[in-house]
Amino acid sequence: MMKFRFRRQGTDPQREKIKQELFAFNKTVEHGFPHQPSALAFDPKLQLMAIGTKSGAIKVYGAPGVEFTGLHRDTSAVTQIVFLPGQGRLLSLLDDNTIHLWELVAGVPREVGRVKREGMVSLQEVGNYSLPGRPGIESCSATRVTVLLLLRSCDLLCIGTEGGGVYFLELPSLTLKDNQTLLQDQITQSLPDDYRCGKSLGPVESLQEHPQQSGKVLIGYSRGLVVLWDLSARQADQLFLGKQQLESLVWERSASLFVSSHNDGGYSVWPVTSGNTYSHQPASSTIPYGPFPCKAINKILWRTTQTGSPVLLYSGGMPRASYGDRHCLTIQKDKDHVTLDFTSRVIDFFTVHSIEQDKEFDDPSALVVLLEEELVVIDLQTPGWPSLPTPYLAPLHSSAITCSCHISSVPPKLWERLANAGKAQRGRQPTHRSWPICGGKNLAPPPKQQELLLTGHEDGTVRFWDASGVALTPLYKLSTANVFHTDCDPSDDSQDPSNDPDMQQEEEWPPFRKVGCFDPYSDDPRLGIQKISLCKYSNKLVVAGTAGQVIVLGLSDERSDHLVDVSVVDLLQDREGFTWKGHDRLEPRLKPAPFPPGFQPLVLVQCLPPASVTAVALHAEWNLIAFGTSHGFGLFDYHRRNAVLARCTLHPNDSLAMEGPLSRVKSLKKSLRQSFRRIRKSRVSGKKRTISTPTSKVQEANAALAEQEEVAPVQRRIEPRSADDSLSGVVRCLCFADTFLRDSTHHGPTLWAGTNSGSVYAYALEVPGIGSGRACERGGASESSVCVEAVLGKEIQLMHRAPVVSICVLDGRGKPLPDPYEAAQDLAIAPEMTNAHSVLIASEEQLKVFSLPKVSAKTKFKLTAHEGCRVRKVALVVFSSTAQEDYSEHTLVCLTNLGDMHLFNIPGLRPQVRYDCIRKEDISGIASCVFTKNGQGFYLISPSEYERFSLSAKVLTEPLCSVQLDRPLDPTPASDGMMAQPQANGTHKNQMGQAEGQTEESPSTLSSPILDTPLDSPLSCADLTLDSTGEITVEDVRDFLTTVDEAENNLKNIKEEEERSTGILIN
Repeated sequence: MMKFRFRRQGTDPQREKIKQELFAFNKTVEHGFPHQPSALAFDPKLQLMAIGTKSGAIKVYGAPGVEFTGLHRDTSAVTQIVFLPGQGRLLSLLDDNTIHLWELVAGVPREVGRVKREGMVSLQEVGNYSLPGRPGIESCSATRVTVLLLLRSCDLLCIGTEGGGVYFLELPSLTLKDNQTLLQDQITQSLPDDYRCGKSLGPVESLQEHPQQSGKVLIGYSRGLVVLWDLSARQADQLFLGKQQLESLVWERSASLFVSSHNDGGYSVWPVTSGNTYSHQPASSTIPYGPFPCKAINKILWRTTQTGSPVLLYSGGMPRASYGDRHCLTIQKDKDHVTLDFTSRVIDFFTVHSIEQDKEFDDPSALVVLLEEELVVIDLQTPGWPSLPTPYLAPLHSSAITCSCHISSVPPKLWERLANAGKAQRGRQPTHRSWPICGGKNLAPPPKQQELLLTGHEDGTVRFWDASGVALTPLYKLSTANVFHTDCDPSDDSQDPSNDPDMQQEEEWPPFRKVGCFDPYSDDPRLGIQKISLCKYSNKLVVAGTAGQVIVLGLSDERSDHLVDVSVVDLLQDREGFTWKGHDRLEPRLKPAPFPPGFQPLVLVQCLPPASVTAVALHAEWNLIAFGTSHGFGLFDYHRRNAVLARCTLHPNDSLAMEGPLSRVKSLKKSLRQSFRRIRKSRVSGKKRTISTPTSKVQEANAALAEQEEVAPVQRRIEPRSADDSLSGVVRCLCFADTFLRDSTHHGPTLWAGTNSGSVYAYALEVPGIGSGRACERGGASESSVCVEAVLGKEIQLMHRAPVVSICVLDGRGKPLPDPYEAAQDLAIAPEMTNAHSVLIASEEQLKVFSLPKVSAKTKFKLTAHEGCRVRKVALVVFSSTAQEDYSEHTLVCLTNLGDMHLFNIPGLRPQVRYDCIRKEDISGIASCVFTKNGQGFYLISPSEYERFSLSAKVLTEPLCSVQLDRPLDPTPASDGMMAQPQANGTHKNQMGQAEGQTEESPSTLSSPILDTPLDSPLSCADLTLDSTGEITVEDVRDFLTTVDEAENNLKNIKEEEERSTGILIN
């Protein structure tokens, strides 16, 4: 025995080579809108846009698919960004008063899965500078940078400070030119005595270079003074003695005038003449939303046009008392006046306009506005100034994301119908202009297969995203609110122009127009989507919500007005002693409602009590849906509109399940109080307790089992869980399978359900026309008149009562069963039905394979090498080899609460590789993780961003792009090329050691039918853990607060005899 205990399995070189060809971990791209943006810049030559964030990230965007990301070493907020036009360089100013120079750098070639890939072009920091304090001044606030200006020559950076000084920095060397420094004292000497008055001029608020004469800079001070300074002569050409606190400056293109905006909500136009040294009054001053006190105009732009009237754009300026809380930007041209009303704060904005020196006018074509929660682009050349749809940077969190689901290999017909439905929703847009930020070139080939990412939201919507490439593009939006009576809009009618936010221009002053799609408020939280399941072959969709609603929808290309059928399923089954104390159900509409083209509801199944739905499964071939809540699970035939089964899973002590989320705080206090009482009681009476109880017998058995399991030092003992734990009846997973449950000769439809207390229920289903069940043997009855029946076949109780995370049935070859319709349509190899099947049950504590139909334990792996390690997500994935086109393996991917990924082969459950993916403190990231069929995945790194990663050496979706620069693209040295660059928003380093940038997308090249349709679609049993962010519980928080010891990377697979199994067969 001692020999076996310390024996280590040797590594097989051939197997290690195959692993390298199959598995490789990479974080590839970040989808969505940057979290907490704080700065904006635009390169008019390269047509690139940069966004800085409060976490120190810089993200550069061009044409769709052109993306670069860099991250400062310090996590200080980026306050300003300045491009060096045409050079692929930019400067960033951080909140810690440091200036950083970045440039696009070519990376060295790299090897992924034994295949060489081109080096990525990354955004790398090449220098930084910190402005020194002035001698004799203790505080450094005087040299705190307030504004940056890059001269057109791109060799000199002007730096304005809080102390009123202007400093000059040579580029790209980042060296200070002391002889050019302009201090405030030099300016005050030139001022008239009556203006000087002994007052400070205040910080430098704005720096603007003369558009016609290089070397002349307009300097604006907070007090209101504006100075036209000649850098070469080191003297003031003209002084504009403004008396109102200054916010910003902008030149008119011909330099005959400039415009200043002020903190009183007004702006002034100042003529620039060569004869006058002093200008005491502007040519005109306007407070557009006066006469009552107004908020400051933070930034103003003046753009000339060929039609004569300039376009004036400014943010802020709202009447303080009545609209001081609005986030607005105003566009004025002649008599046209629109106040764009946003739902989040304006960070910055710029216009896309002509920059050629020989052109006489600006002629702006687009306005780009960076808001705190979204990016809005306005077409300035189309009458009415409509907004443009964004091909990327869409706000995923326009309503809070509550769940997600990924669909691989979408059939072309379904894709086309969804795209047409989405175009019908956007068809009212009066603009057809192209996206104005079009720099760089996307070199990625068209995707070989289309991929969908579905996100469920708090407002009851499901959004469909094109996830085939680097840019996550909105495709279609489904709303479920019009199925119910709520305060939401009664219709999601895309043909009604009054529903268009761009067309809602109220007849009032200011002339507000609501713009943007970010709406953080939900009219009714009960509408929230909790689970999604889509059959891509039958075009059936199931969405389940917070108030126990389960909606079955079908795809239609025509508008429809119809009444939705409603069925109520009571999961308590009249059980006494339970009273629901939570929210009420949503009231369904009793009259026909209009539904636009797209997915339209067919039937609404309402669970009672109306608790949040925790699991769904759809089998479109059998016309069945299964759903579970914290009270039990049900089975519904949506074709015959018939409830087949309702099973209550509540334990007698499951009082918390009846209270709902509104009384969760009270229940938490109560459970904590009871826990402390239990601890106190056990300390007092623990020594006196000698009575043998079932619990003590289980503990004795565990102790004996632990002694036998000392041969596996890397695995720890699983602590048994109490049977009376609250929420033990929560249904965690559901799946359908055509397998052997009654005996080893007759297979048929089955339903499997797993609960929070480690219970597994297996039902044999009698589906008319399917299998060899009794329903098919009855003579004379037509299929339509025969109902589906469900009979309990097996009931399994895991001894440690660990929550069941996933259930999957494996065929005779040990492969997962194909999705509905796949085998029938020759899209997948038919399952092996001659040899014995098995079922893989994944609990939070361990993975275990049981044989069918006897349900005897075959193989298990206790995933408890780390203290506190628990399984959170499980998926079955097909990994294709980079070396052999026709070789692939089915692999079990397991994500734990510590954020690491474990990969196991099936059905042997031997560990393959392990990767650190998500920080263990990132509870929401772990809860939101969703896997794809071909080895990729997504998880939320912020409320508005998904991190995309790949576990496959062959399948990666990452940027492949080029940018034409005015300078050579210098490659990085080999030694630097292998240094890991951190990614944005504090996510983990890319293990391939490169920052975001120029790489290639390598879609899976699959040859056999089974490989063309990998295995984890929403219809397979593995999908039950793929489509949900889940709820963050006290258990989750406790998990990551536990002290965690690092364990060995190669875990040992343990097989035990059936008599040692932790599964107790009750039936």
